[in-house]
Amino acid sequence: MRNSKITLATLAILGALAVTGARADGHYVPGVEGIQAASMPPPGNYYVGYLVNYNVDNFRAPGGSTNLPGHNTATVSALANRFVWVTGQKVLGADYGVEAIVPVIRTSLTINAAGIADSRSGVGDVYVGPLMLGWHGPQWDAAATAGIWLDNGSTSNPASPGKGFKSTMLTGGATYYFDAAKSVSGAALMRYEVNGKTSAGFRPGDQATLEWSLAKALGAVTAGVVGYSQWQTKNDQGPGASSNRASRHAVGAELAYPVPGAGLFLKGAYYKEINAEAGSGPQPKGSLVRFTVIKAF
Repeated sequence: MRNSKITLATLAILGALAVTGARADGHYVPGVEGIQAASMPPPGNYYVGYLVNYNVDNFRAPGGSTNLPGHNTATVSALANRFVWVTGQKVLGADYGVEAIVPVIRTSLTINAAGIADSRSGVGDVYVGPLMLGWHGPQWDAAATAGIWLDNGSTSNPASPGKGFKSTMLTGGATYYFDAAKSVSGAALMRYEVNGKTSAGFRPGDQATLEWSLAKALGAVTAGVVGYSQWQTKNDQGPGASSNRASRHAVGAELAYPVPGAGLFLKGAYYKEINAEAGSGPQPKGSLVRFTVIKAF
């Protein structure tokens, strides 16, 4: 049973990226959105590439905040390819759009406590979002989305990129600009994942993720403080499940820079997880570096 729990936790690391399935995990990667996270672009076609590197310093032992014994690390590198079409149509007064995310993931994993050493690359579970709504006011933006994470990714090995279950994800959030020039902003984006069941009969508890930012424009560059919190909101169910619920919290910094002539918008961020508690299975704790490219077509 010990090896089984750790293997499931390993999949959780991957899901922690969207782009992690510890026993208490969903698909969404915290830390991929920061400054003006709830601001949807105007009508058009967009490619958003999230290049993420997540370094795990240690794993929390199931049911608490103490580390697993021995030397246990992991490195997950992912390129989440997001395709967005804001149609120009209005729904409930909001711009309507659709999106899809195709993550490509490379994971190197060493958990000496379980005798696991594995490295794998591949396409992770794909997200399909048929509903994107974006509202815009004089000094605020708001967004609401809904979609499904598929279970197409491989799950044959500890470091395989798939989660092994589907999830429905609902999102809502707002960006507020504290001045008419929109030079100072605050944003909060909440995502809620309703997780499905694996082929082994295990259902990870639902998960909520909050990403936030407080930013200031300094000429062409915008700099800000960013962070995320992630909580398991329901108990796991199935073989090996417990009543323990996982959580983690991180803070960091982000820079954003537009390249108008090229139709590009660039972002870079660093997050350090300051707290993590494990649920039914081990919970990774580490740091995340993210680089984002947004291209309008």
